[in-house]
Amino acid sequence: MKHLKQEQTKKHPVRRVLLVLFAAAVVAGGVFSHFGGFGTGKCADTGEFAKYAGTVEDIAIPEQARVIALGEATHGNVEFQQLKLDVFKVLVERYGVRAFALEADYGCCEVANRFIHGGEGTAEEAAAATGFAIYRTEQIEQLLSWMRSYNETAVEADQLTFYGFDMQRYEYNYRFLLEVATDLGVDTTELAKLWDEQTDDFSEAYDVDQRAEAIGKARVELMQLDGLQAAQAVHFADVLLQNIELGKVDDYAAQGNVIRDRYMADNVFWILAQEEARGNSRIFVSAHNGHIERRNTYGDAGKAMGNLLSDQLGNEYFAIGTDFYKASVNMPKGNDGKRAVHSFYSYDALAKASAKCGNAVSWLDFSAVPDDSALRQNIDGYGWMGSLGEGYSPIMAILPMAYRIWEAPAELYDGMIFVAEAHPTEIRPLATS
Repeated sequence: MKHLKQEQTKKHPVRRVLLVLFAAAVVAGGVFSHFGGFGTGKCADTGEFAKYAGTVEDIAIPEQARVIALGEATHGNVEFQQLKLDVFKVLVERYGVRAFALEADYGCCEVANRFIHGGEGTAEEAAAATGFAIYRTEQIEQLLSWMRSYNETAVEADQLTFYGFDMQRYEYNYRFLLEVATDLGVDTTELAKLWDEQTDDFSEAYDVDQRAEAIGKARVELMQLDGLQAAQAVHFADVLLQNIELGKVDDYAAQGNVIRDRYMADNVFWILAQEEARGNSRIFVSAHNGHIERRNTYGDAGKAMGNLLSDQLGNEYFAIGTDFYKASVNMPKGNDGKRAVHSFYSYDALAKASAKCGNAVSWLDFSAVPDDSALRQNIDGYGWMGSLGEGYSPIMAILPMAYRIWEAPAELYDGMIFVAEAHPTEIRPLATS
């Protein structure tokens, strides 16, 4: 009997642990069902959704809008990349927009801009030059090819321009700054010494402060010149200086995103000014949802790009968010460049209603939905929405709220585009020389 008692004593803690885990699972299931749990979530009124939803071609831009922004709920889906071209076509053909601005570096996008104006190379090479793997896709190539074809028959005043408003890379900004400054007769002696052609990078003989000093000196000289070419060269210098300042941030998670968004907002305003100088009153901006949101979602740390644009422009800023019902997303596996596909449900009641209505893609203008519609509680009230960037963690499979945001759609956007099932992008391999 003594031996049996000892065995029972050993088993009791195991039973208690199992009971605790079972109870936790039951409680967690209840919590998850309300706070972004497993499954697909609640569904908005499908009858009301069908009444007010339309297609991308139905998007109506207010007359006062100067910056129209399109967000993407993920960086790794075909449909969200295809929307860049689909929405841009509507804006070009019906609203006189002539500028596309992408969440990518200004200098990198200048390569693509030269391509769409008849420059050498292919659409694939121009897409790769943007610097981010997420843009080495068939969809971005189609966007650039369409812009190039449009420009081939457009008069100069109506031609399209491709911009970038990020500052995380520096090679093309430096090379184009040196090129344009030389063309304009600016003394580039010190500037030219910064680059090491052997390593194809900044020379280690010059620290960041010395780089900033040489770039700043060239900038001062360029500021004294007139013309769009000089203005562009100044902006190459500005983006390089932004890159240097961003690189000095010790805690990127706490400060880097806010600083980057502030610089991106500054760069969008610069792009707007350039287009207005060309006689165009509107620009189109494309970035992740998290960057184009109207309301501050960074907390006390600072404001996102869209929040800064909205603060200054008010109703002259028009934000279009996106979400998915189900998405299989192409995402990085780690830091080794390898990628994998992971599947998610957004838990978004509006996205689910769109899918249940049989819409592959649908557009919902929040201003078109009356106050007495059942949809208003889904538009104005808080709920879960999908939000995935360039990073995957196994915890997303355990805690779905890790890839969702708890927000009120109307506080973030003026309307949303919903994708029923988003498919993974295919990343083109980098060309080898």
